[in-house]
Amino acid sequence: MTAPTPAAARARARPTGATTGTPTRTATGTTGTTTTTATATATATTARTRTRSTAMTALAATPGIDVMKQVNRQFVTGVTVVTAMDGETPRGLAVNAFSSISLDPATVMVCVQRTSSTHDCLFRAGHLAINILSTGQLDVVGVFAGKSADKFRQVDWESGPFGSPLLTGSSARVEAEIRERLQASTHTIFICRVVHADVAEWPPMVYGAGKFFDGGALAPLG
Repeated sequence: MTAPTPAAARARARPTGATTGTPTRTATGTTGTTTTTATATATATTARTRTRSTAMTALAATPGIDVMKQVNRQFVTGVTVVTAMDGETPRGLAVNAFSSISLDPATVMVCVQRTSSTHDCLFRAGHLAINILSTGQLDVVGVFAGKSADKFRQVDWESGPFGSPLLTGSSARVEAEIRERLQASTHTIFICRVVHADVAEWPPMVYGAGKFFDGGALAPLG
């Protein structure tokens, strides 16, 4: 047998695939680098997503009831009694969620909790009255903030042009036609077009931080 040449011996001794070893190592190295980079990018993206998610969760967290009570105590309002006729029976409740929407046309709104015993009467009514209480009606607040079955027996009142009960001694009184009834969580918002209004000289009652004040004795600023 003829002895193999040194070159042939080296060829037989070289492992299979050695002739393509360099390209293989290069390809492997390139793939590894790409994978490492992709992994790092994915990790960074996940981290940013988690950060944004945490921030959004913090922003979406609603304040508790106690905090909102403190917020509301800082907002000073007037005091109204909202009234309506339930057939032949007058109904009413104390409300401070009252606001003017526009002057022309004259439009106002009141918000009433749906669990109120007066709510269903107001929801059925075509008109309601908003009585802005004066400083001389502190006893009236107690009557309409309570659960008495016949609140109107304890106060003086008269019927407005469209039949709604108007309380005697109020600082101002408005009778309005109910145009819209909007549901807002636990309350109904009544959007109303004013059809009658009168104003007296008695100063209005003011409510803030759980207390009632004389609206005519407020100290002006500036």
